[in-house]
Amino acid sequence: MKFDVLQKEMIAAMKARDKARKDSISALVSAAKKLAIDGGCREDIPEEMVDQAIMKEMKSVKEQIDTCPADRTELLEEYKARLAVYEEFAPKMLSEEEVKAIINEKFADVVATKNKGQIMKAVMGELKGKADGKVINQVVSDLCK
Repeated sequence: MKFDVLQKEMIAAMKARDKARKDSISALVSAAKKLAIDGGCREDIPEEMVDQAIMKEMKSVKEQIDTCPADRTELLEEYKARLAVYEEFAPKMLSEEEVKAIINEKFADVVATKNKGQIMKAVMGELKGKADGKVINQVVSDLCK
């Protein structure tokens, strides 16, 4: 996701007077800016950094949804609405089958060792940000059996 696209979407939400959407996108913009400043590239923010910020924000909102008390329905709805906006901008994740195909194709020599630690170390560098860590872990566990 390009940073300027994210900013234009925030401006569009402001013009449409959609406060919830604007607040959600604003949180993504802030997270991306913070990550860029920490990374030392204040002006030209790379797409990978924006995607990383989006994934981090999605993870925190999912945790908030999981830990939210059941009787706080208005708060739960707010979190779910925020997650829906984040998912709109999130990079497409690889499916379990795609992950398995990539691991078998590119990392066949490491998979042959049946050492889960070595496999995860080799695979995560390639698939980080492209697939959910839980999916990768599950596929590697299945391959090590």
